[in-house]
Amino acid sequence: MQSLAMIENWPVPTAAAAVVRADGTVAGSHGPLAHRFPLASVTKPLAAYAALVAYEEGAVELDEPAGPEGSTVRHLLAHTSGLAFDEHRVTAPPGTRRLYSNAGFEVLGDHIAKATDIPFAEYLRQAVLEPLGMTATTLDGSPAKDGVSTVDDLVRFAAEVQAPRLLDARTVLEAMTVVHPGLSGILPGYGHQKPNDWGLGFEIRDSKSPHWTGSSSSPRTFGHFGQSGTFLWIDPAVGAACVALTDRPFGQWAIDAWPPFTDAVLAELG
Repeated sequence: MQSLAMIENWPVPTAAAAVVRADGTVAGSHGPLAHRFPLASVTKPLAAYAALVAYEEGAVELDEPAGPEGSTVRHLLAHTSGLAFDEHRVTAPPGTRRLYSNAGFEVLGDHIAKATDIPFAEYLRQAVLEPLGMTATTLDGSPAKDGVSTVDDLVRFAAEVQAPRLLDARTVLEAMTVVHPGLSGILPGYGHQKPNDWGLGFEIRDSKSPHWTGSSSSPRTFGHFGQSGTFLWIDPAVGAACVALTDRPFGQWAIDAWPPFTDAVLAELG
């Protein structure tokens, strides 16, 4: 795919990208696909997927208490627990505001570790990384932001989300469906969004503007971006996903570069 070569013009030291279709075939790739990049918040979809495996295994229930009083596993996954961004401090009643929270994912990781009697990083490895052959991916720290991975590995993950083998397809459909519709909130880097729709660990594009995906991305597009200059989106309308990893922190360069890149990829996918 010629559009992927656009990453050569990004003002970053290193970048790699790939597109994978819903049938698992790689439509194109560019850059050092085996280079390990810090994921920042692109860690969250991986952590969420492990949480959903724990749910399907019966280790946790989505609506069991977890986190602040009145909060559940579902609230933590959907950033509606009321926990602050980076502090274990309650700032709103559960289910009332979309408060994007690293702390919430850390509480989620602790909850799953206690429920399974396995450290969360090890549970992630056993439940998601190992079965998918994601041998270059590690989590050493927070399940909100401390993953390290490669484009090669995230292509495997994006293929799994589009055609699930580790989870029931109905669970993945729930993960890409809005939880607590209508809640507004801040999308980091893009300001206040009304509504600020989110699924279970995946951000949902809907009608958000401005946004890190493209102007031609379908409202059903879901995924995540990270402050380390990384993103993963899946657009069910075109049956494809795109991964792009860099080693320059998110900033105006990404706000300028990512949407036209995504639009070029989508145009080439037809």
